[in-house]
Amino acid sequence: MLRFASKRMLGLATSDAQSASRPAQAVFPRFYHENVIEHYNNPRNVGSFDKNDPNVGTGLVGAPACGDVMKLQIKVDEKTGQIVDARFKTFGCGSAIASSSVATEWVKGKQMQEVLTIKNTEIA
Repeated sequence: MLRFASKRMLGLATSDAQSASRPAQAVFPRFYHENVIEHYNNPRNVGSFDKNDPNVGTGLVGAPACGDVMKLQIKVDEKTGQIVDARFKTFGCGSAIASSSVATEWVKGKQMQEVLTIKNTEIA
């Protein structure tokens, strides 16, 4: 959706297969940071864990202003308190998907107390 919308805005939307494979970085150098584009094009840790697993914590948040809904799950080692894995499912804009992907990468391998210090402005 982000790729199509960006091409339409710039008048680049065509049915030509070559233009469809053009990287988004060439299209949007000023609108999105290259890391946002990378995590949107290749999101990491998409999916979910078993909600009945006692070592899984789930957070669900929605943004009424834009309609985004994000579910983030973490799996914690009960002995060490370390986050051993993270997954997300996000229904929303490209930046919401990219931010969710970045967040899962940042929290893996960290202690619970450490991730509580991460601010939304650091991810965005």
